[in-house]
Amino acid sequence: MKTILIADDKPTGRELLRAVLESEGHEVLEAVDGQDALEQARHNHPDFIVLDLHMPKLTGIEVIAELRRQPEFDSTPIVALTASAMNGDRELAMAAGFTGYITKPIRMSDLRSQLALLLKEPCAAS
Repeated sequence: MKTILIADDKPTGRELLRAVLESEGHEVLEAVDGQDALEQARHNHPDFIVLDLHMPKLTGIEVIAELRRQPEFDSTPIVALTASAMNGDRELAMAAGFTGYITKPIRMSDLRSQLALLLKEPCAAS
């Protein structure tokens, strides 16, 4: 079991991710905006973070920049989540320090693949 932080300002997105991840045995934490994500990460030190790029208070880019400045988050897998994917966005996210990139609407198979790859766990059936 891993602790996973989901940071997304859209409740329906968080609820869907929570349901899937909890059904696979993970503990799920939720953040409703960028500032909340930063506070939750610092307080709980999750094993994996799913971070929406476009949130109130702090963007996903601002959150990851702050997290990556702290040694305890050097190797934490952090996946960018976005509904407005455009050419070059994935490359920008990876250059900012993200370790993965998923577009909305989320395909659960993509999320499971990212989890398996970044946490070195076997991928559950889709």
